[in-house]
Amino acid sequence: MDDGKAMGDGMAAIGCEGGYTVFAGGGFAIRFRAPYSLRRYIRVKEWDRGYLVVDAEYAHSPEPVEEYIDLVPILEDLYIDPADYLPRIREVVADEG
Repeated sequence: MDDGKAMGDGMAAIGCEGGYTVFAGGGFAIRFRAPYSLRRYIRVKEWDRGYLVVDAEYAHSPEPVEEYIDLVPILEDLYIDPADYLPRIREVVADEG
């Protein structure tokens, strides 16, 4: 995942790399464990201040699967203030990787 392209102008990207989900934007690249069979995130359907709805491709499913990701508890575990960080992100896209 090219972290540099997601860092500016209120843009962020979500992708999958080496068994981890990578969320890059707002000055950070955050990595957290992804499901073992996740191949890639296809598209971001919704972004709402830390809550993502995405379509994902899995090894065991021929059809895309809708997934829900809440970044707030992840940010808090990393001692990143969601109230400070999340307003920096206006749009999230799926990383083509």
